[in-house]
Amino acid sequence: MLFQTIHAIPRRAIYELGLEMTEPVHYQLSPEELTEEILQRNAGVLSDTGALVINTGEFTGRSPKEKFTVLDATTENTINWNEFNIPIDPVYFERLYNKMIDYLNEREIWVRDCYACADPSYRVSIRVINEEPASNLFAHNLFLRPDEYELEFFKADWHIIQAPEFKADPATDGTNHSHFIIVNFTRRMILIGGTAYTGEIKKGIFSILNYLLPHDEGVLSMHCAANMGRHGDTAIFFGLSGTGKTTLSADPERQLIGDDEHGWDEHGIFNFEGGCYAKAIDLNEEKEPDIYRAVRTGALVENVSFYEGTNTIDFYSRKITENTRVSYPLHFISNSNYPSLGNHPDDIFFLTCDASGVLPPVSKLTIPQAMYQYISGYTAKIAGTETGITEPKATFSACFGAPFIPLHPGFYAAMLGKKIREHSANVWLINTGWSGGPYGTGKRISLHYTRAIIKAILLNKLNNTANFEKHPVFEILMPTQCEGVPSEILNPINTWADKTAYTTAAKKLAQQFIDNFKKYADGVTEEILNAAPKVSDIIFNNC
Repeated sequence: MLFQTIHAIPRRAIYELGLEMTEPVHYQLSPEELTEEILQRNAGVLSDTGALVINTGEFTGRSPKEKFTVLDATTENTINWNEFNIPIDPVYFERLYNKMIDYLNEREIWVRDCYACADPSYRVSIRVINEEPASNLFAHNLFLRPDEYELEFFKADWHIIQAPEFKADPATDGTNHSHFIIVNFTRRMILIGGTAYTGEIKKGIFSILNYLLPHDEGVLSMHCAANMGRHGDTAIFFGLSGTGKTTLSADPERQLIGDDEHGWDEHGIFNFEGGCYAKAIDLNEEKEPDIYRAVRTGALVENVSFYEGTNTIDFYSRKITENTRVSYPLHFISNSNYPSLGNHPDDIFFLTCDASGVLPPVSKLTIPQAMYQYISGYTAKIAGTETGITEPKATFSACFGAPFIPLHPGFYAAMLGKKIREHSANVWLINTGWSGGPYGTGKRISLHYTRAIIKAILLNKLNNTANFEKHPVFEILMPTQCEGVPSEILNPINTWADKTAYTTAAKKLAQQFIDNFKKYADGVTEEILNAAPKVSDIIFNNC
């Protein structure tokens, strides 16, 4: 046996999983060692900045319809079973588990011990077992890294076993296809097979925390980025991947707490992760300097192309996918906050990429509207984020992360509303999508304008209700002025050449909200139901 590490591998714990360790086992390798392993296997190349570049093969995005949760006594009456929380019989889990263990017993494996949750009160210990070193480097970058002394006493609460080359047999294994993600809350284990897309690893842990923290600890789990100003003023940014969480939270004038996953308890907020997983498409130093500079030695870049004849990454290339990605430890962002904790949020941003061009660039929400919008989770899936998505597609994703939400959305929304009231937070709906018409006709709202809006809010320059007008359909408050933003774009009807077309589009979108919300109606209060958009007797003053 070969143990390529200075740390003592937890032999007994590995044996208990059924792993015989007859092939080389690599435990807790450093990024430098992992990079060398990857290069030796011709599984990646170095860019001219020192970042490691890999290709994840067939899958360059998540496969939410291939994620299953074991249906047993633990989950039967607690999970909100739906199109994303798909049940699977424990028999199939055990069958696949045993097959994967037999498969890995004939191969080298990479083992990493790490944590989730920056607040020690909720810390979850994770042991990740990978078939490939690149996935192990991803785990190093994204999760919290134990100190040397912590490894001596490390005991895993959860295991992730990931084998991209292992294929399930749908005819006998209970899956839809050869690739799969299976979460078992009783065994405290996640199996990932048939896909090398590293994002499945982090979202697997996010899914289990979305169950454990609200259900067991009374902590609100959130699909959001977070940052903090010089005086401790904290902001959080909700949104699906690709809508701007990472970009807008990486503010050189504020400390980054985290870019994707957080909890909110009675003391404030805390990051789940120890790193960032940023979209890299169209990345450039001018627009996103902090992320651009994080693409350096130790970073793992996925599915990008190089300029011909060089090792310089062409971030504008879509040759492989729109969903190019880079993972790196949080400290690669120069003004990141450590430990990754923040105060109760002063401002909460819901980022929606509105492909219909109806919603304003910014609007202020009442608490009932905030809960309604949170449950609705309206946005567009951005090209490449999921398999099969090639252009923006309008969708409703509960809590801005339906594939990762195990409980009823009303449960999370009630927790959010309670916290907004307790801490007097302002809630804003930010449209990072289209203006002047729908996708294909209108234009994407300038990132420069979105940044100016965020800045004005964080500097408390948009709170005067006298400077707002109410949208006639959604009844959200739209500012009439914002420093750095042309006033004419703040009310979206002003940007449409055909005002009648805007009226029609607004009514259509409102009806989509109402139709979508029907499936949640029996789990929410009348106050939230009354925050729905209004589609009858609408008068558009600017028509």
